[in-house]
Amino acid sequence: MLEMKVPSPGESITEVEIATWLVNDGDYVEKDQAIAEVDSDKATLELPAEEGGIITLKAEEGDTVEVGQVVCLIDTSAARPEGSAAPSAAAPNPEPVAAPAAPAATTYATGTASPAAKKMMAETGASVAKGTGKDGRITKADVIDAVASMGSSDHGERAQTRKKMSSLRRKLASRLVTVKNETAMLTTFNEVDMKPIFDLRNEYKEEFFEKHGVKLGFMSFFTLATTRALKLYPSTNSMIDGNELVSFDYVDVSVAVSGPKGLMVPVVRNAETLDFAGVENEIGRLAKKVRDGKITVDEMTGGTFTITNGGVFGSMLSTPIINPPQSAILGMHNIIQRPVAVDGEVVIRPMMYVALSYDHRVIDGRESVGTLVAIKEALENPAEVLMEGNVRKALGL
Repeated sequence: MLEMKVPSPGESITEVEIATWLVNDGDYVEKDQAIAEVDSDKATLELPAEEGGIITLKAEEGDTVEVGQVVCLIDTSAARPEGSAAPSAAAPNPEPVAAPAAPAATTYATGTASPAAKKMMAETGASVAKGTGKDGRITKADVIDAVASMGSSDHGERAQTRKKMSSLRRKLASRLVTVKNETAMLTTFNEVDMKPIFDLRNEYKEEFFEKHGVKLGFMSFFTLATTRALKLYPSTNSMIDGNELVSFDYVDVSVAVSGPKGLMVPVVRNAETLDFAGVENEIGRLAKKVRDGKITVDEMTGGTFTITNGGVFGSMLSTPIINPPQSAILGMHNIIQRPVAVDGEVVIRPMMYVALSYDHRVIDGRESVGTLVAIKEALENPAEVLMEGNVRKALGL
């Protein structure tokens, strides 16, 4: 009998929460099959089976367990049930193809409640005939919906859904409150005329893609403009550690990326040493790992400055909140065609509002405003400021 213990997701993490069991008690599991999703205070990770066999669960969904604690047993001597095949791990998911409607296949999991759902059904007396989980499995959310629908009134359906906040979400909530309460956070704003970047991208994007295999996006311009500004104003690339002020001669840029588990912030290491192709390739690599759920805790820790882009969701202007223990964060927003005055004439230009939130305990007004102005200057004149007058060389063409 194999005892499966909780592995350490990363340095300084001592406990995790069982977010979801992906198998049922008594299932046959294959080696390396994902059997659970666990939440730490920094990321959601999959727990793979160490060997194949019949599994016995030793923890409930929602339980907080310590690193090294036994969460399940696997009977490695048990034979695979007849008629079941090992899951294919190598084949990618094919594109969905339209097909005639057919009744869903019934498996051993159909109508079976997860441990957490079974416990909740016993406590509430709720009855669930059909589940919405994988292969028709009854999940905790199905029971919550059933409980909400047990009562009725003359006011029509007034359902509520309750679920326990994940460890990741609880930690995030705590950190956000801490930032508001323990930092002197202020925000300075400016606007950027994006036409020069638009013109460069339109002229070189196809050749750039053919050469480097990655698109020439906005993030490389913003990242390189930021690393330049932080060299000019090093206090913006500093942070408080106890009674000491720590300044960095390198720039590790945390980049906010939206994934299936929520917003993740992987780090582009030594961004000041990268060129345009290097930044785009690294951000693309990290973003793919976030989307695939493969990002590691180490890849999300240690940043010295953060860039977040609310514009992809349609935000025109916002006040980004500092990513502790960092002292500043740059917020990008959507690009809108607006009338602006250029050389005494009103013209239409693609404009973006930018925001820099900063900890006033570390960064004075002169440095904060200077940092954002330096970023604006580089973005509005990228050929001269970021590319030293040689666009093709800077783009590696």
